[in-house]
Amino acid sequence: MADLHRLTLSELSEKLAAGACTSVEIVNDVLASIDANDDKVGAYLTLNREDALAQARAADERRAAGEKLPMLGIPVAIKDLLNVKGQPCTCSSKILEGYTAPYDATVIARLREAGAILLGRVNMDEFAMGSSTENAALGKTSNPWNLEHVPGGSSGGSAACVAADEAIASLGSDTGGSIRQPAAFCGCVGVKPTYGRVSRFGLTAFASSLDQIGPITKTVKDSAMLMEAICGHDKMDSSSIEMDVPEFGKKLTGDTSLAGMRLGLPKEYFVEGMDPEVEKCVRDAVEHCKSLGAEIVDVSLPNAKYAIAVYYIIATAEASANLARFDGIRYGMRIDGKDPADLYGKTRAAGFGPEVKRRIILGTYVLSSGYYDAYYKKAQKVRTLIRNDFTEVFKQCDAILAPVTPTPAYKKGEKTNDPLKMYLDDILTTPVNLAGNCALSLPCGFSTGGMPIGLQIIGDAFQEETILKIGHAYEQTTEWHKQKPEL
Repeated sequence: MADLHRLTLSELSEKLAAGACTSVEIVNDVLASIDANDDKVGAYLTLNREDALAQARAADERRAAGEKLPMLGIPVAIKDLLNVKGQPCTCSSKILEGYTAPYDATVIARLREAGAILLGRVNMDEFAMGSSTENAALGKTSNPWNLEHVPGGSSGGSAACVAADEAIASLGSDTGGSIRQPAAFCGCVGVKPTYGRVSRFGLTAFASSLDQIGPITKTVKDSAMLMEAICGHDKMDSSSIEMDVPEFGKKLTGDTSLAGMRLGLPKEYFVEGMDPEVEKCVRDAVEHCKSLGAEIVDVSLPNAKYAIAVYYIIATAEASANLARFDGIRYGMRIDGKDPADLYGKTRAAGFGPEVKRRIILGTYVLSSGYYDAYYKKAQKVRTLIRNDFTEVFKQCDAILAPVTPTPAYKKGEKTNDPLKMYLDDILTTPVNLAGNCALSLPCGFSTGGMPIGLQIIGDAFQEETILKIGHAYEQTTEWHKQKPEL
């Protein structure tokens, strides 16, 4: 059966349940797509070809024995910073070349329980630091819509493989927008769950108070199904919240009415310098939601303008502490020295790339004696103000509509020599991470150059059901998500 790789998770789940195809057929079709296209896209770092087929055969046997799990037999790609027992986990860094994970991350264990097939590991910015996947040390990834353009970052491989039909779905991580931004650049759906909704145990930490694992998929319903599989309390993660997991997927029906919903439109999210085509697509999407019955209300997030500065103080401070463990003693690369300090220095100098070093130095500085109060402590106070802004806005509306990025995906190399310019790409996504809320990115149009544009739907903490409902209603009444890149 041909073209199974082009179908969605929910479509394949129905076909498998009806006996219209097997998991082995799906995996073979996806592998054929990877063979045909990944030399151009460059999404995969490692591909578990034989193991994936073995998992598929086991899934078909489980189904034949009567199991009916929604994810059973569905191939999923994994961002290369999640631990999968027995597989490399490099975080796309030379310093972790040769390192093999000794255990499964909690989300991986839950995917296995749900019957998903772990297809392979996909590219990312080194240690999730970047907005274009150009900071990857082990491979280059292109945007399937135009191979001259970046796929976004840091989950660039996770988004590119889904857009190119080289996986049915994938897992990424979002510290300052690293799921939503690449999803927008590649025309996919990406969800950043509420902080604490998904266990971070087994995720290689970048900034522990900001990181969240989430899905990148072809449709909103697929993201809902993947969320059901990975969410839930985990005693191995002290930040994990103990609360029931809603049936996200089953609650998305054919009802596309948004009557009774109040959707906020923050003026601060239409920033100076925004690409006019992005603004038009997002404002058209707002009008579309209005036509579905939603009431649009103007809201204000006055402290959002400080989010980039606050984010790059807090994130780099936490990164400088988290990455101290990679010293040549416990993991991966080791370059011997005359004493331990010399060994640490040589290993870290050779193992880390320029962007990681830049952030470690910045993070160490803002935590240093004499500067802690001036930078880190003040940043935490402003973070509280940003959080309070969202709390006030969600008293006025059910969710917020906004752009994901100021521009569509740009050309490779366009911003690599100007880190500050690249940092500003995250200006519309970082406030959500600082506040700990949930948000969703989905396609809402294309630029005249043919690049996808994303709509961001932001929800209050643990209101994933609300943003999925709004996203599903918008998606089911538009055609943007049905368009495919030509490779």
